[in-house]
Amino acid sequence: MKGKKFIAPGAWFDMVYPADWSEFEDGEGSFLFYNPDKWTGNFRISAFRGNANYGKDCMEAELRENRSAQVVRIGKMDCAYSVERFVEEEVTYENHQWVTGQADVAFEISFAVKAGDPIGEAKAVIETLHVRRLDVKYPAEVIPVRLSEILQIDEAFDWVQDEVKQLLKKDFRAEEEDVANMQRLVESGKLNPKKREPWIALGITLCVILANEVEGMEWRTLVDGNREAPVMVSVDDEDTLIDPLKLVWSRVKAGETVDLVEVYKQIL
Repeated sequence: MKGKKFIAPGAWFDMVYPADWSEFEDGEGSFLFYNPDKWTGNFRISAFRGNANYGKDCMEAELRENRSAQVVRIGKMDCAYSVERFVEEEVTYENHQWVTGQADVAFEISFAVKAGDPIGEAKAVIETLHVRRLDVKYPAEVIPVRLSEILQIDEAFDWVQDEVKQLLKKDFRAEEEDVANMQRLVESGKLNPKKREPWIALGITLCVILANEVEGMEWRTLVDGNREAPVMVSVDDEDTLIDPLKLVWSRVKAGETVDLVEVYKQIL
């Protein structure tokens, strides 16, 4: 299926979901996707790791405990499938549920739709499910920005904004003129050169300002071994990647003097 690739935080598994779906906030350990422009259903997936046969064991347990569940095959995977109806605001919905897994990973998947609506989109996503092995080093990938990185971007920006406001008693609008104020924060000596998080936050904030000032800049998620981080690309040239970590923290770590105004000019 052509669409967007999702690699779960921690790189447990990956899948491909429709290009017109987006990820939305859900409960801890659960990932929610749907089309925000034309709703066709809520797709939720949770993954759990256990012993070597955990995926198969969970499916068999679902078949024993849920009398309405039956075995269906989607792609190369056997699933314990069931469906329940519920009513919300006088509208009847169906919640389709699959319990399946590969090796030591089990999946609990649901797709809630209006009663009678097709569920082909959900089946197509399930067909793409792939458990990533712990003993394999996968190549670095840049995927559509995940909710976990969006939250990291928001937290970093809020921290820089608050620090600049406290130090200079000035508004912070994420505009190019704010870069000079960020530099004054650097020169204040408040930031510990041995703590990476504040410096990475500065790099992320530089990218936020860049996206506000330059059209066609978008966030992505980089998954490279144990590193999972927000990066920025140009939609016109996605091979050109801006890594917030390298903008500031890499310089600090190398003992270099940081000039955020110059750094920003370099990425324009």
